[in-house]
Amino acid sequence: MTGLTTQDIRELMKGGALNLENNKNYVNSLNVFPVPDGDTGTNMTMTISNSIREMDSVTEDRMDLVCQAFAKGALQGARGNSGVILSQIFKGMSVVMSEVGEVTTKVFARALKAGSNTAYDVVSHPKEGTILTVIRLIGDYAMRISSKKSDFLEFFKLVLHKGDEILQKTPDLLPVLKKAGVVDAGGKGLLLILEGMYNVLAGVKMEKVAEPQSQETPETATGYAFDDTHDLEDIKFQYCTEFFIINLFKKTTLSDIDKLRDKLNKIGDSCIVVGDLSLVKVHVHTNNPDKALGYALQLGELDRPKIENMLEQNRALSRERAKTEEKKPTALVSICTGEGIAKIFRELKADKILEGGQTMNPSVSDIVELVDSVGAETVYILPNNGNIVLAAEQARELTKAKLVVIATKNIPQGIAAALNFNHEASEEENTEMMRRAIQYVRSGQVTHSVRDTEMDGFELKSGDVIGIYDKIVSKGSDPNAVAAEVIEKMTDDDSASISLYYGEGITSEYADELVRELSEKYPFYDVMAYEGGQQHYYYYISVE
Repeated sequence: MTGLTTQDIRELMKGGALNLENNKNYVNSLNVFPVPDGDTGTNMTMTISNSIREMDSVTEDRMDLVCQAFAKGALQGARGNSGVILSQIFKGMSVVMSEVGEVTTKVFARALKAGSNTAYDVVSHPKEGTILTVIRLIGDYAMRISSKKSDFLEFFKLVLHKGDEILQKTPDLLPVLKKAGVVDAGGKGLLLILEGMYNVLAGVKMEKVAEPQSQETPETATGYAFDDTHDLEDIKFQYCTEFFIINLFKKTTLSDIDKLRDKLNKIGDSCIVVGDLSLVKVHVHTNNPDKALGYALQLGELDRPKIENMLEQNRALSRERAKTEEKKPTALVSICTGEGIAKIFRELKADKILEGGQTMNPSVSDIVELVDSVGAETVYILPNNGNIVLAAEQARELTKAKLVVIATKNIPQGIAAALNFNHEASEEENTEMMRRAIQYVRSGQVTHSVRDTEMDGFELKSGDVIGIYDKIVSKGSDPNAVAAEVIEKMTDDDSASISLYYGEGITSEYADELVRELSEKYPFYDVMAYEGGQQHYYYYISVE
């Protein structure tokens, strides 16, 4: 096979998703830290599953629409850092493949390289030895061999072999992988997707072991969204006009698309012209929709034209708006799990809470829906988990509000930031105060090991209680004893308070025993315990 049609691409993407789904638990087992955090295999599976759903919504047999839908679905469904990076790989690949009617090995190689470049662009400080390294080196290798290997079966065999070599070297590039004795989980997930694509081409049967978890995608996050609501007095151009230009003429150039934008701006406002020589999307408010359509017909064929009378629409909308309160200037939202933790954030005046954290990383579209539902001009978000920060940053591109991400990586940091939030302060002041507060918080956790492993000098068995302060610093069988050891590592002469947030399975009486023990050991400290209700973690610990 030397060329892939649109239907072939659909099948390859589904094969990659199925192979990842079948092996996601194995990918989860490669997570370096043996704690029940959001797992790489699960996050990547949910991301690509959303891509498949979006792709399946495209009924036309067009490479550009199929690829664009696949990339859009990945971004909307991206969960965790691995999911966000995977979505960017798909985005870069989509741009290249959307330009052709048939994908050759040369085109696929360029797509892999573009996916690598796009993924690297989204990570501020990329680490080598991760999925980024795997996609970059695979892309480079694919580019080198694509001119010699035009048959996809041969091409994929070589790419997969090279990919496995690259994956096996990730521990040499990232010491934490070598210490744990595993390869990079995200890189393995990517190879499983490519392997699934090869299996489709080679006719290798893949048994589906479980249906991907259902995921709702908010309507506001799909497609191009335009806010066409205005006060009646402000509407100078009456007709909201939208259409696609397809099958552009051979004589049409990118310069012609720019000229179309200039012409539309002269007869209207709110003009958006996006696309390239394969497809152009147009949106404009004008009193002369006939002229707008006429200009477009000079470039190609019209598809799905829609003209709406905004004056008529807004007569009803203005009455509804009069009933609702004015949008507030600022809001604070938090991501966390555990009813007790959520209650604490509500008491600290968080406007809304999104449930998520360890084992349950919210997607980009979940975050967009949360932010847009608050009804504020500027929204500050506390991710409270290092595996959610990147998804929150990606949501900035999709939200209606201005989204300010305060990169809290755990619950104690989030609480410290919330304590320093002020609705009356400027964005600069709030950002400075909250980020400064985070720096003075020492955060620890007490949880359990989910597998047998050796790490940070400890021989761990599944079920061992472990204490974490930047790394594993204690283990045992009693959560209180382990917590006391962690706190001893966290305190120094400058410490003044210890806060404990106890999770599911820890009673208030049991937590009070730890408070009494710590109060005796640290008589000049303020020691407090709060019901957190979080799963998997016996205690979150904060020392200030």
